[in-house]
Parts: sequence; C-alpha cells; structure tokens
Amino acid sequence: MKKRIAIAGSGFAGAVIARELAETGLYSIDVFEERDHLAGNCHTERDSGTGIMLHRYGPHIFNTSREDVWDYVQRWGKFEPYINRVKAKTARGMFSLPINLLTINQFFGRTMNPREAAEFVAGLGDQSVGTPQSFEDQALKFLGRELYENFFRGYTKKQWGVEPSELPASILQRLPVRFNYDDNYYNMRFQGIPLEGYTALISRILDHPAISIHLRTRFTADESRAYDRTFFTGPLDSWFNFRLGRLQYRSLTFDRFESQGDYQGNAVINYCEETIPFTRISEHKHFTPWEKHEATVCFREFSKLAGPEDIPYYPLRLTGDKALLKQYADLAEREKGVTFAGRLATYRYLDMHAVIGESLDLSRRLIALGSDTSSWPHFSVRPD
Repeated sequence: MKKRIAIAGSGFAGAVIARELAETGLYSIDVFEERDHLAGNCHTERDSGTGIMLHRYGPHIFNTSREDVWDYVQRWGKFEPYINRVKAKTARGMFSLPINLLTINQFFGRTMNPREAAEFVAGLGDQSVGTPQSFEDQALKFLGRELYENFFRGYTKKQWGVEPSELPASILQRLPVRFNYDDNYYNMRFQGIPLEGYTALISRILDHPAISIHLRTRFTADESRAYDRTFFTGPLDSWFNFRLGRLQYRSLTFDRFESQGDYQGNAVINYCEETIPFTRISEHKHFTPWEKHEATVCFREFSKLAGPEDIPYYPLRLTGDKALLKQYADLAEREKGVTFAGRLATYRYLDMHAVIGESLDLSRRLIALGSDTSSWPHFSVRPD
C-alpha cells in the first residue's frame, strides 16, 4: 500500500517534491493550494483583453548556473532566451542597471575605460567605513555617496520600508558593479522565460497519476495527522498559528494600466527617487518579445509591510525576525511527520532556481533514505 504524502503549496518547491516522490511509485500525493490556480507567485496567465502573458505577482525571469536545474525545467516546457535589461530612473536621468561602465560614464559625464572606471569608483568610496554591517555601509564603502543616493537609497527604503542602515549588507551584494558594458541584470549561465508561461510548466510537473490537486483548499497542521508525511511550503509561523508572534514579510500591490503601442520601451524600469511612491513599472509584453501585441499592459508596483490578509513576498529578516525565526525553527524540529521547504517555510530570500535546486536536492536525499518517512529531515535547509 502506498504511503500518503500531503504537500501544502503548488509553487516550485511543492511541485518538484511532489513529482520526484510520485515517480518512485511508492507514494500517493495530495497537493493543496489555497488559491484558485497553480504555481504560487510564479503564476502566469493570458490577459483576456490583450492576449498578453501576464506575470500576475510580478516579473519572473528564470536564471540559473546549475545545469541540472536548467535541464529539469526544460523537461517540462520550452524556454525562449530572455535577457533582463533593467533601467533606473533617477533624479539625474535614466540609466542601466546593474551599475556598469556605461552607467558610470553617463552618470559622471566621462569616457573612462574599465581600469580607469574601477580606480575612479574606488576613489568615491567612504574608506572610514570598516567592515560593512549594513546595506548603507556597503554602498558608501564601495560606491560612494552619489551613486548610493541616486540609485539605491530611495528605492531600497521604498522596497523594504526601513532605513538602509537597518538592512544587512548582503542585500546589496546581489547587485554587482561591473566595469564593462554588460547590462544583463543576471550573472547566470542559463536565462529564459517559458514559452507557455510558468503555470503551464508547473501543471506539467504535477501531471502524474499519483498526484491529486486540490485548489481553493487550505491545509492545516491538524490535517497532517492523516498523512505519513507532510511538506509545508507556506509561511513557517503560520504552521504554528503565529503562537510566538509574526515574522515580518514585505508584500506587493499592483496598479494596472493599459495603453496602445509601447509605453516605456522596456520590460522593467526602477524608480529610484523616494518621492515617487512606487518602486518600478513592468510592461509585460516585453517579457515575450517573440510575440506581437498592439496594446500594452503595465503594472506600477508598490511595496508594503505584509498584514495578516496580504500575500507574503520577501522576508524582512531584521534582528528581531531572526531571533523569532530561531524559536520557530526549534519548534519545527520537534514536529512529527513534517518537512518545511521553500522560500516562505525557511524564511529566506530565494529565487526560483534556488528553490528548484534545493527541492531536487531534498528529494534525492529522501529517496536515498527510503520510504521510512519518520527518518526524513524537518527542513530542506534549516533557516539561520
């Protein structure tokens, strides 16, 4: 008799684990999804009026340097090449991100070569900053005040809702400075967008006779007793009904507008000035340059602290959050028959490729451990 597995959440974490376990032939798997669609925040759908493929919860460009992850997603759908070239609107004009040689030369009105630009930017840095402890320290030490104030301070404050001096330095490390003319937002070997969208791709991952899907169905801790193992991919604190308090997340709201033609000439433009309330505008037909559409659909994106009824997007991970996280992680490791996996359940900022990679790695560990589900780990990766 097959062992029963419950998976709460139909994003990449839940879908990959479900498929990998289903293919062993040892398990019967129920996937529960609170929303009326699969794919979580990666959900894509055709706009009924314009036919444009919309990323309903914000832009998702797939990028990875793990060949096994790239091979895995291509197994379920064709990917078209796509390079994300983000622009930044600042008080001094429009520039390319990440900051690169063109950005530096345009911003300072120079024509420097790579060596000259590297020396120039090094001279801008605030050398009174020792080991950077915060986002602001990191920016001032390596970029100087002008670049920090124009490109990062306002945007970061809007995105995270706190002063950059309260955020960890590691956040800025995700946006490197390049001393060449490469304006590719990601520094990854493989990049693309699925031709039919992410929801179609995840639907194929979950298309297996051993997998049953339950949309519009919330899964609770009490229901896990009916299963040999549960995989929970929702917010870690929600599993415990927030008994120790709430971990802080940032959430997003979107202001949709339409027009004819091409509204901004690019998929994503960041608005770096603090006086502009939204963080960026995404024009979604630019995510599918292989398609042609006369009309266009855009979304202004606003960031806010997630309330009880909001969709959590990014863990805030301030000092108090990390202390509370440790308490929840300790509780989780005393739970019986539950594994916490994915971005929300491990309270980490993870891109799609990282979630898929961790889910594949976890699934391989589980299969190697055998069907004694009591020996399976409590976390895909224990959060720190």
